[in-house]
Order: sequence, then structure tokens, then C-alpha cells
Amino acid sequence: MRYLGVTSLAVLMLAACGGGEAKKDRPAALVEAEPVGRAIFSDVVDAVGTALANEQVVLSAPVTERITAIHFTDGGFVPKGAIIATLAQAQEHAELAAAQARLEVSTLQLTRLKALKDRGFATNANVESQIALADEARATAQQASATIGDRVIRAPFAGWASLRTVSPGAVVTAGTPIATISDLSRIKLDFTVPETQLTAIKAGQSIEATASAFGTKPFHGTIATIDPVIDPASRAVRVRAILPNPDRALKPGMLMTVRILSRPRTAMAVPELALVGDGEDRFVFLADADGKAKRVKVATGTHQNGLVEIIGGVKPGQKVVTEGVVKLSDGMPFRVSEDKPSGATPASGH
Repeated sequence: MRYLGVTSLAVLMLAACGGGEAKKDRPAALVEAEPVGRAIFSDVVDAVGTALANEQVVLSAPVTERITAIHFTDGGFVPKGAIIATLAQAQEHAELAAAQARLEVSTLQLTRLKALKDRGFATNANVESQIALADEARATAQQASATIGDRVIRAPFAGWASLRTVSPGAVVTAGTPIATISDLSRIKLDFTVPETQLTAIKAGQSIEATASAFGTKPFHGTIATIDPVIDPASRAVRVRAILPNPDRALKPGMLMTVRILSRPRTAMAVPELALVGDGEDRFVFLADADGKAKRVKVATGTHQNGLVEIIGGVKPGQKVVTEGVVKLSDGMPFRVSEDKPSGATPASGH
């Protein structure tokens, strides 16, 4: 019986101690809070596009002929009108000389006939016939001259030449590419935008583009043209932007990521960490003056730079919990970290 009494006393003492700990109040959750602010938000349109040269042309042989000279260097700059290549033209020069000789004889004969006509020794029919012969010789000479010009290939605009694939002495057929000339002073960037975002873009709007070759370095440009026709298969519209390229860093054929910011506006904003999700709904905890968290449903908009656009549910200047929301529930007491006693150290996990 004595042992039973001692055991009962020990149990009662332990129960008393346990009850004391249960009644001991836990410290309020330690959080951070700040007022609802305002920030500038924009709608974002993302796309992927291909870089094109401002102007680009493939210069080809107009006829089947032998190349006598190449006048450009691999990747070199060529001014507008510069000779790119010369094709053999000896036969054409001979034809031109013959036509010019016939033209000279016809012109002299025409002069004599006009003098004879003035003295009554030639008829109008004789003069008109000779005029026709002179015109025919002139046309033949012009045709021979044009044929010679076709055998001198010139750059239609200033640009940078491609790598050479033909050499002097080679016989090329009509249509054989000789050089590609590219104007890289600026880049045309073509990309597509879904028709659902068509109202978010317009000509003259600024864009930002990046290329994997340059990491996150941005290239800025302007929308120049929006195709008036929407592709019925993809339900997207083709857009062309112009990017300055003074250092020729961008090359035709590059794949570029495009970002367009539209409809800039100033709106209420809170940090993304302040939001709590419940299904499709979003909430924030108001840091009320009574020290108890109040869960409030909010309507959100765009996410940008770590902030969330708040359309409704709170007012500017109201304090919301920005860090530590996972520790809270509606009506739960809290402490703001700036309010904790000096020198205090938050418990592990706070």
C-alpha cells in the first residue's frame, strides 16, 4: 500500500507539471509586413522570331559564260555599284564594234541623201529608207552594249559579301550564284503574335529582343509593320520589327526571343510572397493594429519584377504580411519583426 501511495503521488505531480506547460502561451508568429504600394505594370507579349538582313540579294550569272575576274574578297564590304564579277565578253565587244560601224556608215549615207534631196536628186522615200537603216544600226549597237553590261555584275546596294564559291576561269551556267550581298546596318526581325494579343501591339511600339549568342544582353527596336492578314492555320499574325545593328553583332538567320510591353499603367502592388492561394482564389493577410492577422481575398493582375498587380480587395497604404504568411491563419496573433524587443533572437524556423 505504501508503494502504491508513492506511485500515485508521482503521477499526480507529473500531471500537474504537464498541465502547467499546456497552459503556457506560445509566442505569436514573427512576420514581416509593409504597406500596399504602387508600381508600374505592363502587359507582356512574348514571341520568338528570326533575324533578317535589312536588304539581301543573291547575285547570279545572267548567262552561261566563263568568269574572267572576281572583284570582291570573302566577307568584305562592297559599296553600291561596285563590280562583283566580270564574265567573258570578247564576242559581244566585236558585235558592238560591227554595229557601231554600220551606224556610222548609215549616218553618213543619210547625210548625203538629205543633201541630194535638197537639190532635187533624191526622193523622200530614199531618205526615209536610209533613216530606217540608221535606226536599225543604232538599235543593234545599243543591244550589243547592253549585252556587255549584263556580263559585268555589280552590287545593287552597299553591303557585306558572302564567302566566295566560284573562281576566275570557271564556266558558270545561267542562274549560278556568284555572291550574296547583305546590308547589315539594321536587322529586320520577323515574329508571330497570336490573334488574341493583336490589340496589344501597334506600329511604332518598342520591343526588346535577346539572342542566345549574347546571353541576356537586350537589343532594342521598333515594330515597323503588322501583316494585315492573319494566318488561318495558326491564327497568328506576322509582325516585323527593325533593330539598329551598327556593330553588325546580329546576323541574318539568328533565332531571337522577343518581349513587348504594352498598356503601361500604375496600380497597387504587393510582393509575390505576400499572396496565399486557395484554389483559383488569392488572399493576403492584413496586419491589423490589434495584432491579429485578417485574411482578405484580392483580385490580381500581372506579375512583374517580383511584384503582383492588385486590382481590388485592399487599399493603398494598408499593411499586409509580406513574409511568414505560411505561419498564419485568419485571426491568428502575430508579431512584426521590426516590433520585436531589441536583442531578441527569433526561434528556429521563424
